[in-house]
Amino acid sequence: MEHLNLVGYETARERNLPMSENRGLEIARKQIEFARDYTLTLLDGIDESDWFRMPEGSPTHLAWEVGHLAMAEYMLTLFRIRGKIDTDNELIPKPFLRRFVKGSKPEPDPEKHLSPAEIRGTFDNVHQQVMAELGDVSEEQLQDTVVEPYAVTNTQLGSLFFCASHEMLHAGQIGLLRRLLGHNPIR
Repeated sequence: MEHLNLVGYETARERNLPMSENRGLEIARKQIEFARDYTLTLLDGIDESDWFRMPEGSPTHLAWEVGHLAMAEYMLTLFRIRGKIDTDNELIPKPFLRRFVKGSKPEPDPEKHLSPAEIRGTFDNVHQQVMAELGDVSEEQLQDTVVEPYAVTNTQLGSLFFCASHEMLHAGQIGLLRRLLGHNPIR
């Protein structure tokens, strides 16, 4: 769990410092929330008509980035921790998952795509569900392994930490798109 040293979790454990029962989960939740809040600031003020624009030299657009983040947050959190349940198809339908999976290609034609409002709705609903369900996860469960492929470590907690890092990576791409679309940088 080397990646946790970055946030002080392992250091506290190694030094036998007092920690709440779910300290790792608390830190992961805060990182996921921070990443989402930052992404939202980048999206703020961008008109839906710009969501499918691919500025010269850009291989992506905002609609794909936001859809991909919704898919990834679902897969790295809910799916990795509790598996798929019947209501997930309402939360994030299989065609949505396939459209935004790693390696998929952004479709610049809005007529061949979901609307920005539909993409944003799934993005928001998945995040809300993640935050609601993470409150019921134990520290012990977070040490359970996940199936390959995985990033960072093969535990559920590692998947939560990667979720936040993954969103920040794509927030950088959204920030660049924001500037290429003529908006002022946030930072």
